[in-house]
Formats: sequence, C-alpha cells, structure tokens
Amino acid sequence: MIDQSNFSRLNQYRSMWVLVFFDLPTETKTERKVASRFRKNLLDDGFAMFQFSIYMRFCASRENSSVHIRRTKNNLPKKGKVCIMQITDKQFGMMELFHGQKEVETEAPSQQLELF
Repeated sequence: MIDQSNFSRLNQYRSMWVLVFFDLPTETKTERKVASRFRKNLLDDGFAMFQFSIYMRFCASRENSSVHIRRTKNNLPKKGKVCIMQITDKQFGMMELFHGQKEVETEAPSQQLELF
C-alpha cells in the first residue's frame, strides 16, 4: 500500500511551474503584432498571465515542463528579451504575494486535462 502523505510531498518537488518573463519592443505596428502573437502562443499553450509580461504554467513533471519550454523557445521573437524559468510547486507555494501593502493568498493551480 502506498503512503499518500509521502506521495503528495514528493509531488510538490516533482511538479513544476514554468514562468516566462519578457520585455518585447512595441514601438511599431509590426513589433506590437509580434508581441501580441508571442503572448497568444503562450495562452494557447496553457500559460496564464501572472503580470503583464510574466506568464506561468503548471506542469505535472519536469518532462512535461521541458515540452512547454521547447514550444516557447520555438516561438521566440527575433527582438526583445525573454527569460524562461522553472521552479518546483513547493518553491512556488512559498511565494509571498502583495497587492498594495495587503498580503494575498496564493491561488491553487487549476486542474488541467492532459490528453497525451
């Protein structure tokens, strides 16, 4: 029989969050279109906006996170700066969030259906 308390603790270290930080030029119409397409590709791949230029995605494993990192790298714009970071669910859960001076609870990850 599997001890569920150890299993869930193990998952906090195995499941990952992928964060994509970016600063893209938006001075021309073409640059705005490229930046919008990059954001749309992130949303289409299951990322959610954390802040305007920070998107995040929960992944069940490191292998799954590497798939989404590879997709993001394939859609990188030619100009601008993009940073991709992955952290464990445990590390993500230790984040402190503030709106103004008021601390807010970290939202639990939404359930995602994986078909493959």
